[in-house]
Amino acid sequence: MPPAVGAPGASKQAKGNLRRNAVWAFVGALTVSAGWTAAVLLVPGMVSSSSSPRGLNGYHLSDDFCVTGKPTKLLQTYSVSDSSAPTHHTDRFSALDSMNCSMSLKRTGGNSDSEYANVYMRADLHKAVNPAPELEANKELYRARGYQVTDIPGIGDKAYFLYKDDGSDQYHSIYAELDILDGGMTYYINYTASYSAGKSKPPSKDELRSTLQSDGQDAVRAMKK
Repeated sequence: MPPAVGAPGASKQAKGNLRRNAVWAFVGALTVSAGWTAAVLLVPGMVSSSSSPRGLNGYHLSDDFCVTGKPTKLLQTYSVSDSSAPTHHTDRFSALDSMNCSMSLKRTGGNSDSEYANVYMRADLHKAVNPAPELEANKELYRARGYQVTDIPGIGDKAYFLYKDDGSDQYHSIYAELDILDGGMTYYINYTASYSAGKSKPPSKDELRSTLQSDGQDAVRAMKK
């Protein structure tokens, strides 16, 4: 296990890995927000249905989504990085309530880039509009950008999984995300990691799909307790 950043003997490589993955976590969060906005602007045909608000189906906010939405299955492979504590935030407004959590993760068993990853989770309670058309437009926008999109039956009203392994022959970046819609509640969890050719890889697409699906189902159940 490489030493924590800032600890005596920490290598430049370890520091670089953490800095690079911190950037990916930020990019992942921005990508989702930008995707929802761009979906409305670029795919108007997808958002022309009724915007009447839907019920919240018993979902409610918590003060710490890192606890409520804790990605238990993902944390069987990873642990929270010693050098970066999880961050969370909860907002309450008349039209939209929101909560999120970001975690920097590390995996034991090697010194490659794939030992590091980030996870970002967010849940929104839409009280003034119907989020379903925007969710559908967001899915089609990601498909157009080359992401693999898989519908997941049996979770809420709608759910889908996004995946992309992007990069050159030598350096790759992994993006995986699960999105869930149930009434006026939207939830997503996204995972980002990177790896170099010839070194150990992050979990496979199927492993990430199973993991995020399990953690997503746990999170939406916890939001009703």
